[in-house]
Amino acid sequence: MNTLFLSAADPQTPAVAAQIIKNGGLVAIPTETVYGLGANGLDEAAVAKIFEAKGRPQDNPLILHLWGKEQMADYCREIPESAWRLAEKFWPGPLTLVLPARDNVPRRTTGGLSTVAVRCPDCAVTRAIIRLAGVPLAAPSANISGKPSTTTAQHVLHDHNGRIDAIVDGGPCRVGVESTIVDLTEDRPRLLRPGGVTPEQLLEVLGDLVVDKAVTAAIDRDAVVKAPGMKYRHYAPQCDVVIVAGSREKAADYIRRHFSAGDRVLCFEEELPLYEGCAPLAYGREAQVDTLSAGLFAALRILDDPAVGRVYARCPVGGGVAYAIQNRLKKAAAFHVVDAEEEL
Repeated sequence: MNTLFLSAADPQTPAVAAQIIKNGGLVAIPTETVYGLGANGLDEAAVAKIFEAKGRPQDNPLILHLWGKEQMADYCREIPESAWRLAEKFWPGPLTLVLPARDNVPRRTTGGLSTVAVRCPDCAVTRAIIRLAGVPLAAPSANISGKPSTTTAQHVLHDHNGRIDAIVDGGPCRVGVESTIVDLTEDRPRLLRPGGVTPEQLLEVLGDLVVDKAVTAAIDRDAVVKAPGMKYRHYAPQCDVVIVAGSREKAADYIRRHFSAGDRVLCFEEELPLYEGCAPLAYGREAQVDTLSAGLFAALRILDDPAVGRVYARCPVGGGVAYAIQNRLKKAAAFHVVDAEEEL
């Protein structure tokens, strides 16, 4: 298969990509979060191609991408007033809502569930593709399943060249981590995955929010989950990742004592001098947490190298977008966290 490489700046791109979608093909699409691997979310055969291309478990639900909040009622039922308030506040943007699905949404798209995850991406070219295709796009992140997500078109090309129909190059993703997911099908709103819309922002609109166990700890592989990224190891390079918590000095001391040839350090830009000689890689500035979210997956993809033995990673603390970065790094590390303050 010859994979077309399309530019978001070309006015013909939305029509070309939309036609591929109509024909049942796969198109990698840019969003503000990460690149997605898109197909007609109402076509089971097209959706099956997503799972095949990614090597994705069949029980891992997909997100339906809409061109506007007006489409929500076409694919969701029993929509609470809170969903409309969230959509009004945060769409287009990095927020996904889990709602009861209408019968026109295939169970292959929902991972066999009666609920569906929906969002409206903050990317003009992608919304234009959805509008012209006339169908919602089922689109998980465009990486090979379990590997670090794709935040540039070049990342997608590396993973899927010759395996999908087209890639739309919209430049680097602004947010850099997948969307926040909130389940609105229970008595209380439940955070299933943190992202660019923070828990603090959600609380301002909802007044209440439960954090699901999957956000902070590993869950059983037999568990039934309502959203992507909750159950399986995600975002991970092929080597082991260990998160080292604690002060800069204590963390650096711990890492230097345990560092072996072939290991790497993933740290904040401000910490680079502490790891001279330890092959450090900075993924952003601790003082500017948005640079960490934007740079995390690109750094993890660099570290996805058979020559790397182990990665010692530094993780920001606190709420806001830092909470989403903590979630992604803990998933990449299979929740292996060492507190340098408690280590001798």
